[in-house]
Amino acid sequence: MPSRKELANAIRVLSMDAVQKAKSGHPGAPLGMADIAEVLWNDFLKHNPVNAKWADRDRFVLSNGHGSMLIYSLLHLSGYNLPMEELKQFRQLHSKTPGHPEYGYTDGVETTTGPLGAGISNAVGMAIAEKTLAAQFNREGHDIVDHFTYCFMGDGCMMEGISHEACSLAGTLGLGKLVAFWDDNGISIDGHVEGWFSDDTPKRFEAYGWHVISDVDGHDAAAIKAAIEAAQAETNKPTLICCKTVIGYGSPNKSGSHDCHGAPLGDEEIAAAREFLGWPHAPFEIPADVYTGWDAKEQGAANEEKWNAGFEAYKTAYPELAAEFERRVLNGELPADFEEKAQAFIKETQEKSENIASRKASQNAIGAFGAMLPELLGGSADLAGSNLTLWSGSKGIQDEADGNYIYYGVREFGMSGIMNGASLHGGFINYGATFLMFMEYARNAVRMSALMGIQNVFVYTHDSIGQGEDGPTHQPIEQIANLRMTPNMALWRPADAAETAVAWKAAIERRDGPSSLVFSRQGLPAQARTDEQLANVAKGGYVLADCEGTPDVILIATGSEIALAQESAKALTEKGHQVRVVSMPSTNVFDAQDAAYKESVLPKAVTKRIAIEAAHVDFWYKYVGFDGDVVGMTTFGESAPGGALMKHFGFTVDNVVEKAEAILKA
Repeated sequence: MPSRKELANAIRVLSMDAVQKAKSGHPGAPLGMADIAEVLWNDFLKHNPVNAKWADRDRFVLSNGHGSMLIYSLLHLSGYNLPMEELKQFRQLHSKTPGHPEYGYTDGVETTTGPLGAGISNAVGMAIAEKTLAAQFNREGHDIVDHFTYCFMGDGCMMEGISHEACSLAGTLGLGKLVAFWDDNGISIDGHVEGWFSDDTPKRFEAYGWHVISDVDGHDAAAIKAAIEAAQAETNKPTLICCKTVIGYGSPNKSGSHDCHGAPLGDEEIAAAREFLGWPHAPFEIPADVYTGWDAKEQGAANEEKWNAGFEAYKTAYPELAAEFERRVLNGELPADFEEKAQAFIKETQEKSENIASRKASQNAIGAFGAMLPELLGGSADLAGSNLTLWSGSKGIQDEADGNYIYYGVREFGMSGIMNGASLHGGFINYGATFLMFMEYARNAVRMSALMGIQNVFVYTHDSIGQGEDGPTHQPIEQIANLRMTPNMALWRPADAAETAVAWKAAIERRDGPSSLVFSRQGLPAQARTDEQLANVAKGGYVLADCEGTPDVILIATGSEIALAQESAKALTEKGHQVRVVSMPSTNVFDAQDAAYKESVLPKAVTKRIAIEAAHVDFWYKYVGFDGDVVGMTTFGESAPGGALMKHFGFTVDNVVEKAEAILKA
C-alpha cells in the first residue's frame, strides 16, 4: 500500500504536468494543499464516484478555484468519470477540465469557483440547506439528511468581502457541519501578503462564532486528521482549520514563492520536483498501486447502499415524508397540483383588479405560492419591510430549525452567493430580495448563478426613479439592461398584480437559470385583459391594447410605464392615429418565442415604435430600430417625490405624444 505522501504526490505530479502541458495554470495551490486533500478525501469524505449526485454525499468546494488541478486530480484518482485524457486537455476547448472548476462540466464539481470568496459563500448555502432539510425531514432513528460541507480557501478568499459576509452569517446560524480549511501559505499573486493582509484571521473567525483550530501543519497527515476529527465533533459551530502550508510544496526552487502561484513550473523545475518527491514515473503516469490506494468506488457504493437501505426503512415509517423527500430532493419536481393551483391564483388576481405596488403584489404571490410549495426558502438583505418578502407562513430558520425564511442582514453579495449554494445543494427553491440598485453589490454572485444555469429567484424592488426621495444613490438606471443582457437570466418587470403572479410562476418553474423579478415601490393600476391576453403574459410580451386596423405606431412599455403607454395611446387615438400598446414584462422570454408569434405582436412592417421605460434608453433600440424612439433615462436621477421625477424626466403623456407624432412625420 502506498504511503500517504505517495498518494498526495500523485496530486502534485498530475497538477504540475497538466499545467505544464497547457502552458498555463496555477500549480502552487494543488502542490501546497495535496496533503490536506489526501487526508480529507481518503479518510473522511462521504461520496460515491459512480453516482456524483447521490443526495446524502458530503459536499466539497474548492473556493480557491484557480487551483483547479487539485480537484481534477482528486476526481480522477478516486474514480470519477474524468479519464486521464481529460487531464491532458486541461484548459483546452470543450474539455472537462476548464481553467477554473465549472458546475455542469465535470462530475463531482459541486459549484463554479474562480471569483475568490464565491466558493465559501456557496458552501455556507449548502450547509444551510443541509441543516434545514435535516430539520424538515429527519426523524428519530432516521437521519436521511446527514452530511458535511467541506471548503478549501486561500488567502485571497479571506480578503474578499463576500467571505466576511457569508462567514459571519454562518457563525450566527451555528452551521456545525461546515468545515473550512484555510490554506495559510502567506502568498498571493503580488508576493508575500504581510504588506496587505495582516488580519488576525483566527480571532476574526472566533468573533464570528466559529470553532477555530489554529496552527495545523498542512503537511502533517496526523495533525490534519486530528483537526478534522475535532471539527466533526463540534456540532454547534462551523469550524475553520488553519493550515500552515508551503505554496508549491515539492518544487525545490520555487516553493514558498509567488513564482509558482500562477505559472507553469517549467520542464527543468518539474524534473527537479520529481527527484525531490521521489517520483520516478513519466508525465501523466500513475502506478497501479497508487490508483488502488485512491479508488473510492467500492466504499462509495457501500455508502450509498447503506443510505438506500435506511431510506427504505424511512419510507416504511414515514411514507408521506418520504414521498415529499423524493419529490423535492431526489427528483426536483413541483407538486402534481401546482399548475392547476397556480393558474387559479393568476386568474383570481386578474379578477380582483387591485391597484397596488408590484412589490405588494409580489408579497401576495409569495404567500400564495408559499402555501403550495414547502420548498420555497426566502429571505431579504435587511429589507423585509420594504421588499415585502415575509408572508403569513414565514418561519425564520434562526428561530426554528425547520423554517423557510433567512434574515440575511445587510449582506446583498453574501445573500446571493449563499442562494447559489442552497440551489446547488437541492431541495429548495430560493428567493432573496434587496433594492434593485443594490444588485450592484451582488452582481458577481448573480452572474455566477446565470453562468451555472441554476434556479434562483432574485427579487428586486424600488425599480426606478419612481421610488423617489432617496435620490440617485437608490435609483437604478442601467441595472435592468445589465440583467437582461446577462446570458441565462430571465428578467421580469410586471405592470400590475396579474403580471406579477405570472412572473412568479415562471420563475418557480424555470430550472435552467435564475430569474430577476423587478418590482415598483409605487402603486400601479390594474390592467384589463381577456383570457387570451392573460395567457400571453407568460410569453414575455403581448398586445395589451390594439386599434381596429394596422397600427401607425406601437408603444412598447414595461412595469410602471404601462399605465403611461395606455394613457398616451388614448391621447394619440383621439388625434386620429392607429395605436397598439405592447406590454413586455420579459424581453428575454419574448425573444425566445417563435417568429410567427413575435411578428403577431411586433409586425416588421410597422417600423414606427416607441419604447417607454424608466431605465436606460440604449437597450430598447433593438426593438424600435432607426425609425423609432425611446422615452427613458440617459442620466442619473434626482431626489424628489416620484411623481415629480417622472414629470421632470419626460415620463408624461405630452412627451410620448410629441415623440410619436415626430416619428410619424419623419
